[in-house]
Amino acid sequence: MLLGCIADDLTGATDLALMLVRGGMRTVQVIGVPDDPGSLPQADAIVVALKSRTIPAEEAVAQSLASAEALLAAGARQFFFKYCSTFDSTDRGNIGPVTEALMERLDCPFTLACPAFPATGRTVYLGHLFVGNLLLSDSPLKDHPLTPMRDPNLVSVLSRQTGRAVGLVPFDVVDRGADALSAAFREAEEAGTAIAIVDAVSDRHLHTIGEAAADLPLITGGSGVAIGLPESFRRRGQIASGDPVAGFAPPGGRAAILAGSCSAATQEQVAEARAAGIPAFRVDPQDLASGQTGVAEVLAWAAEQGGEGPLLVYSTATPETVRSVQDRLGRDAAGALVEKTLAEVACGLVEQGVRRLIVAGGETSGAVVQALGVRVLEIGPEIDPGVPWTVAAGAPSVALALKSGNFGAPDFFVKAWDLLA
Repeated sequence: MLLGCIADDLTGATDLALMLVRGGMRTVQVIGVPDDPGSLPQADAIVVALKSRTIPAEEAVAQSLASAEALLAAGARQFFFKYCSTFDSTDRGNIGPVTEALMERLDCPFTLACPAFPATGRTVYLGHLFVGNLLLSDSPLKDHPLTPMRDPNLVSVLSRQTGRAVGLVPFDVVDRGADALSAAFREAEEAGTAIAIVDAVSDRHLHTIGEAAADLPLITGGSGVAIGLPESFRRRGQIASGDPVAGFAPPGGRAAILAGSCSAATQEQVAEARAAGIPAFRVDPQDLASGQTGVAEVLAWAAEQGGEGPLLVYSTATPETVRSVQDRLGRDAAGALVEKTLAEVACGLVEQGVRRLIVAGGETSGAVVQALGVRVLEIGPEIDPGVPWTVAAGAPSVALALKSGNFGAPDFFVKAWDLLA
């Protein structure tokens, strides 16, 4: 194994696996801390998908270190800690605490942090994170129900999460190429910087970062940074040529969409799907809490739907509606109720014969795969930047598209099925 990866949520892990596959690396995604390192599949890269983004920092550190131990035992030569391209976290973590713990375990005195993913509009300039042409603090992420991001200065954000010195490698250095960036890394480490935020506004910068970071024991960032890693391994003759997704064979069967994210992107996707005539059932958390609506009602509705096209079950709502629900039910209770319901709906749909599922939202995706008992995902073709189709190993086999709430074009729910024809 060349690269051992630890991702703090499921959709981010799938996104990272896709980046590596696109670069020619044989990549397998496993769900949860591996129980037995000896049972890990043979691959150039293993991506461990955790659900650690919003849990207590101590638990996130423990799960991440346990995953690192399994990957070390399986022979990983380099490590990648993957978090969201919008740096989703709180002032207590979990990006800083996990990075610190991994640095200590891997005896790594210096690493980088770069959530940039230009293909999805996430760029870092002078240490500030942009979403499209907006600062992170002006984007819809300021209203995220679990991790509202209201400070775009990543040096500032990360410094509040770690006791290690955080610095910046600015755009003009990155733009000069890998040699200049490698020199900047050495200078930063000699000056006492432990974690350097690295600017990137284009894929060329991500390739530069990948080349300059080739010898770092640990890299941290969004999945975009992984774009440059396969080429580093290829230059060393460590990965073979060929198409890693050749032979991808999704199962046939009914199709469904489960949307738990309330991001602006998912709101658009739900609206487009409904406008296209996809049958839709809205799950209201307050109705769930009162018992007015439950899993049985959703599944009964699904069983009545005819035709060969997909159906949509969604809890997606505007930020104002989300806040109102949270005020009544509590922030964590509202989210957990929706996740549990959609996970049970997923299991019921599979029992009804659904074999192709799109799941929108990182927390929702994690709940769904856990409920379905999925442990290993085979990575398939890309639907939109950062979102591939996958196939879950086991019986019954299910095709899954696990989408971060913020990812995908407005027509994502409508067009994704064409790749499975």
